[in-house]
Amino acid sequence: MSDNSISKFSYTELELEIKEKLQNWKDLIQKYQIPNNKKAVLQILNTFLPYIGLWVLMYLSLNWSIWITLALGLVNVFFLVRIFIIQHDCGHQSFTESKRLNNFVGFICSFFSTIPYKYWAKVHNHHHGHTGQLEERNIGDINFITVDEFRSRGRWGRFRYRLFRSPIVLFFFAPLWYFIFSNRFPTYNLRGWNKIRRTQVINNALILLTYIGLGYFLGWAKFLLIQLLLVFTFFCIAFWFFYVQHQHEETYMRWRKNWDYLLASVRGASYYKLPKIFQWLTGNIGLHHIHHLSSRIPNYNLEQCLRDNPLFTKYAKTLTFWESLKTTTLKLYDEERQRMISFKEFYLLERMRLA
Repeated sequence: MSDNSISKFSYTELELEIKEKLQNWKDLIQKYQIPNNKKAVLQILNTFLPYIGLWVLMYLSLNWSIWITLALGLVNVFFLVRIFIIQHDCGHQSFTESKRLNNFVGFICSFFSTIPYKYWAKVHNHHHGHTGQLEERNIGDINFITVDEFRSRGRWGRFRYRLFRSPIVLFFFAPLWYFIFSNRFPTYNLRGWNKIRRTQVINNALILLTYIGLGYFLGWAKFLLIQLLLVFTFFCIAFWFFYVQHQHEETYMRWRKNWDYLLASVRGASYYKLPKIFQWLTGNIGLHHIHHLSSRIPNYNLEQCLRDNPLFTKYAKTLTFWESLKTTTLKLYDEERQRMISFKEFYLLERMRLA
């Protein structure tokens, strides 16, 4: 089913119910969109101070045992995730009341995450405005193809896609590529993005100069071992979250002319229900269905919005960690059934179709 082949479109009963029950969603979320500078400062303190403290301990522990260093790193990488969530919120201009302060804090965060602040924010905000649109699936999200697109590929094309969607590539090599290349060079060349691409180059150059200075004073081997371990593990975690949040079985994908923002947010983004400690360590980003309803809600207000508005979660796909592991089998979007399916399901359906 291609974009041009859809001649008639209608909402499902569930979609009509969501649109009716949540027709006042903008009013419901309004009060949670107000930034709180005190909460923002507290989050900066309880994120950056532990990260820097654990980083110093990791550095010192290299003189004792590499295993102690690795154990500290497993904890500290989640504080790096929290730093990135602060950067993420700054890019949405939701973290503090001041645009100038948001941009300053977000820029500082980029030296820890290694993700260029304004360029990534531009890409990510584009993702928020077009999430669930099949035409825009490769911008700000992990790419996938539809059943019809996979069916039309030859043997080599299918092999390449199957290789890309394998867990080892998707959650190890893809983050490595994203770290080394995608964030260093302007991958997207959309209209009016010339200035943003220049800020990416400048941001990367300043990060590189900072790392050269730290490597010189702290020792290249120790500095790179700790920093690359933390950053790469962080990228792997980020890829996992992006995947689970948008490519669960019941996700929402439509061609632009049949697309609906409310449905794309509530149905397309999952509620990743993690234990409280991990929800805190990941900056509430698992409450992704609410985040996609409004990216102007600061991460520190997401949980309150969740508690006060159970109707949002009623229609979202809730996943625990163990349930989320099953999503690794999902490879293709089936437009006819409006869900993600596995390769095994695809070939079973193909045999039935051709019988």
